[in-house]
Amino acid sequence: MSQTILVTGGAGYIGSHTAVALTERGHNVVIVDNLDNSSIGAIETIRRLTGKEIPFHEVDLLDSDALGAVFDEHPIESVIHFAGLKAVGESVEKPLSYYQTNLISTMNLLQQMENHHVWQLVFSSSATVYGDPEILPIPESAKTGPTNPYGQTKLMIEDICRDVAAADDRWQISLLRYFNPVGAHPSGDLGEDPQGIPNNLVPFVMQVAVGRREQVNVFGNDWDTSDGTGVRDYIHVLDLASGHLAALENIEAGCDVFNLGTGNGSSVLDVIKTTEHVSGQAVPFEIIERREGDIATSLADPRKANDKLAWRADRNLEVMLADSWHWQSRHPNGYAESES
Repeated sequence: MSQTILVTGGAGYIGSHTAVALTERGHNVVIVDNLDNSSIGAIETIRRLTGKEIPFHEVDLLDSDALGAVFDEHPIESVIHFAGLKAVGESVEKPLSYYQTNLISTMNLLQQMENHHVWQLVFSSSATVYGDPEILPIPESAKTGPTNPYGQTKLMIEDICRDVAAADDRWQISLLRYFNPVGAHPSGDLGEDPQGIPNNLVPFVMQVAVGRREQVNVFGNDWDTSDGTGVRDYIHVLDLASGHLAALENIEAGCDVFNLGTGNGSSVLDVIKTTEHVSGQAVPFEIIERREGDIATSLADPRKANDKLAWRADRNLEVMLADSWHWQSRHPNGYAESES
């Protein structure tokens, strides 16, 4: 059944891919984004890929009145909430900015949803809420304990969502804790284009492979892992986008939480070596000191989403990185070329 869905942060990496997937499923998408760490080029690409003139509003969720005007203009029925600051390292350096931006923007969104009687929400949470895990792979029932302010904001927003759902049984909320999104749209025209120096491994590795940066800094090779470098559960952004559709289509009253991941781990060196294989380019790297707030291993137990949402992540690391390289090699400077 078709809906009108507001996608906050829809010009960003995951939001843009999800907007395409929603439109292809027959939904009407409305995008809001402040373009702080995203690009108008992504909006143009979404429209081109879908053949739809998808409404876009350059709105900061900290401006509650401007957000309310978007709800006034469109018959919004559900919201998928991606908007927010998202870099672990930056959050350690600028905690107040993260708490203010991520928490207040979400509270403004929830208030406007309530004001406009919109009760369905899928929230972009993160595996960082688990902190340094006691159990691997990590089930949703695992103890939470973020090791950085970014993860703290995600967990606090989860708690806010649980409280509003407990207070009013009209709310239907899915909290999606996803692991490490990578990859790109198979067209090679929609991908991850962080502004400034990338905070995540794969876009940095891709920029080294394409010649934009000299080398990858590997934060420690003395972790308790197979090769001493950090291990993460990488998930293709298209699998992640389909997870949001599955969450929306299977949403129930109250507030529930789901891991979105593959259940398979890859190390930093695995990513570098696989990128060299799929790109045919050398990826020089240097081992440096560990980064504050990092952990050795993060690995999802995705069985709850597999069972309750009938969803599964199918693409492997080689496919993920081949799609990332396809995007990066076609757009070595990201969306900048199409905007110049």
